[in-house]
Amino acid sequence: MELNPVFARRLYLAFLVEEMERPNVPRLIEATGWPRRTIQDVIKSLAGLGIELAFIQDGRRHNDGYYRLTDWGPFKREWVEERKRDIVCTLEG
Repeated sequence: MELNPVFARRLYLAFLVEEMERPNVPRLIEATGWPRRTIQDVIKSLAGLGIELAFIQDGRRHNDGYYRLTDWGPFKREWVEERKRDIVCTLEG
């Protein structure tokens, strides 16, 4: 299956946010190897696909916390999970 790399990146990050424990930007950088700015841009772009994230404040500073996926929007989590290998191949490729 051929996917658009931008679309694949967004789906993959949403999947990671849901799968990881307490995913924040540094953990997502570690998991993906992507630059900080890419992670931040993809997080901001998810709302445009209908995927909703919430930032859970967990600390004294305003940016201490993690993300939680609250709604997959028009996507089914199962569909993304079934195609995870295709998504990763698109990103590597």
